[in-house]
Amino acid sequence: MDIFRTRQGASPILLSMPHSGMVVPPTLVNDLTQKAQQLPDTDWHLSRLYSFADVLDATTVQANYSRYVIDLNRPPDNAALYPGQPGTDLCPLHGFDGDALYHPGSEPDEQEVDRRWRQYWMPYHTELKAQIDRIKKLHGFVVLYDCHSIRSRLPRLFDGELPVFNLGTADGTACSGRLQSRIEQVLVDSPYRFAVNGRFKGGYITRHYGNPSAEIHAIQMELAQSAYMEETPGYNYLPERAKELQRVLEEVLQLLLHWRPGQQSLV
Repeated sequence: MDIFRTRQGASPILLSMPHSGMVVPPTLVNDLTQKAQQLPDTDWHLSRLYSFADVLDATTVQANYSRYVIDLNRPPDNAALYPGQPGTDLCPLHGFDGDALYHPGSEPDEQEVDRRWRQYWMPYHTELKAQIDRIKKLHGFVVLYDCHSIRSRLPRLFDGELPVFNLGTADGTACSGRLQSRIEQVLVDSPYRFAVNGRFKGGYITRHYGNPSAEIHAIQMELAQSAYMEETPGYNYLPERAKELQRVLEEVLQLLLHWRPGQQSLV
């Protein structure tokens, strides 16, 4: 099984989907609890939700393996993204609700974490970097859009119900301020609740690759899954509910497609 799959496009947009993979190596499956084997923390159905991106000629890099194997959006030194707040590790030991993912004694040791980092994490990031370099060579800039989704209620991670749209730009350091403002305006005009640099400011991918001074503009979009799917086991996609969400997402990506660094207005 390939570590990732890439759809190479010619536009300035690069979509990253690091948490939508569902493959777990056979040697690992039995180490996971029965609940963990259902992969409840997957970013479900993102390729379907963003299927319109192909028409925009966006490049997409999508992970094939589950985040339970290794989290591609965590730093290689396993440093906390949100110090003092609950989170998950490079090789998670607990799910979002705090339950153990592994049977006692089956947890990956330091050597196993390093092996997974080399086998899964490195190839994905090598590919991301290669696509960033290719797109920047074509256009002189890149817009890296990191796609995510999560259950709308997770008391261990945040209070209450999460807004549908959660835009993260590492507190404005990962992309142009003008670009962030344009995206915010699309969200203001949408029928959904949204937050900017709230509970989700962007993970490792946004923070590491975002470099506006080098014309690499990175954003993370975390979506509440209740807006397009069932959040209970089965995790079914709800096409009619998703349709309105897709309309707003397509408006955001259309903006990214036509945006240019330094431009004052969109035409």
